[in-house]
Amino acid sequence: MATITVYSTDPCSFCSRAKELLQRRGYAYDEINLSKDPAGRGQLVDRTGMFSFPQIVINGEVLGGFRELVQADMSGKLEELAAAA
Repeated sequence: MATITVYSTDPCSFCSRAKELLQRRGYAYDEINLSKDPAGRGQLVDRTGMFSFPQIVINGEVLGGFRELVQADMSGKLEELAAAA
Protein backbone atom coordinates (compact mmCIF):
# COMPACT_ATOMS: atom_id res chain seq x y z
CA MET A 1 0.00 0.00 0.00
CA ALA A 2 1.14 3.52 -0.77
CA THR A 3 2.56 5.90 1.78
CA ILE A 4 0.54 9.11 1.49
CA THR A 5 1.37 12.20 3.49
CA VAL A 6 -0.83 15.29 3.59
CA TYR A 7 0.85 18.46 4.82
CA SER A 8 -1.85 20.78 6.08
CA THR A 9 -2.56 23.89 8.12
CA ASP A 10 -5.55 25.39 9.94
CA PRO A 11 -7.88 26.71 8.74
CA CYS A 12 -7.66 25.24 5.25
CA SER A 13 -10.72 24.25 3.24
CA PHE A 14 -8.60 22.72 0.48
CA CYS A 15 -6.82 20.57 3.09
CA SER A 16 -10.18 19.30 4.34
CA ARG A 17 -11.35 18.57 0.80
CA ALA A 18 -8.13 16.72 -0.05
CA LYS A 19 -8.45 14.52 3.03
CA GLU A 20 -12.11 13.84 2.23
CA LEU A 21 -11.22 12.78 -1.32
CA LEU A 22 -8.55 10.38 -0.05
CA GLN A 23 -10.95 8.95 2.52
CA ARG A 24 -13.69 8.45 -0.09
CA ARG A 25 -11.23 6.53 -2.27
CA GLY A 26 -10.21 4.39 0.70
CA TYR A 27 -6.62 5.61 0.93
CA ALA A 28 -5.01 5.84 4.34
CA TYR A 29 -2.76 8.85 4.86
CA ASP A 30 -0.62 10.52 7.48
CA GLU A 31 -1.33 14.16 8.19
CA ILE A 32 1.33 16.62 9.25
CA ASN A 33 -0.27 19.86 10.40
CA LEU A 34 2.18 22.73 10.12
CA SER A 35 -0.13 25.49 11.38
CA LYS A 36 2.13 26.18 14.38
CA ASP A 37 5.47 25.02 12.98
CA PRO A 38 7.32 27.78 11.06
CA ALA A 39 10.46 25.63 10.75
CA GLY A 40 8.38 22.78 9.32
CA ARG A 41 6.86 25.14 6.78
CA GLY A 42 10.34 26.17 5.68
CA GLN A 43 11.36 22.53 5.31
CA LEU A 44 8.24 21.85 3.25
CA VAL A 45 9.08 24.73 0.90
CA ASP A 46 12.60 23.33 0.54
CA ARG A 47 11.19 19.88 -0.27
CA THR A 48 8.34 20.83 -2.60
CA GLY A 49 9.20 24.34 -3.79
CA MET A 50 5.68 25.43 -2.82
CA PHE A 51 4.28 27.31 0.16
CA SER A 52 0.60 26.59 -0.34
CA PHE A 53 -1.50 23.98 1.46
CA PRO A 54 -2.23 21.18 1.26
CA GLN A 55 0.82 19.47 -0.15
CA ILE A 56 0.39 15.78 -0.93
CA VAL A 57 3.34 13.40 -1.15
CA ILE A 58 2.83 9.82 -2.35
CA ASN A 59 5.62 7.29 -1.92
CA GLY A 60 8.11 10.13 -1.58
CA GLU A 61 6.96 11.81 -4.81
CA VAL A 62 5.45 15.28 -4.52
CA LEU A 63 2.04 15.20 -6.19
CA GLY A 64 1.13 18.82 -5.41
CA GLY A 65 -1.92 20.43 -3.86
CA PHE A 66 -5.65 19.88 -3.98
CA ARG A 67 -5.99 20.73 -7.67
CA GLU A 68 -3.27 18.26 -8.61
CA LEU A 69 -4.87 15.61 -6.40
CA VAL A 70 -8.22 16.03 -8.15
CA GLN A 71 -6.55 15.89 -11.58
CA ALA A 72 -4.65 12.74 -10.57
CA ASP A 73 -7.89 11.19 -9.31
CA MET A 74 -9.79 12.00 -12.51
CA SER A 75 -7.01 10.76 -14.80
CA GLY A 76 -6.37 7.52 -12.91
CA LYS A 77 -2.86 8.61 -11.88
CA LEU A 78 -3.83 8.58 -8.19
CA GLU A 79 -4.81 4.92 -8.39
CA GLU A 80 -1.58 4.12 -10.25
CA LEU A 81 0.56 5.93 -7.67
CA ALA A 82 -1.25 4.24 -4.81
CA ALA A 83 -0.81 0.81 -6.41
CA ALA A 84 2.89 1.35 -7.17
CA ALA A 85 3.99 0.94 -3.56
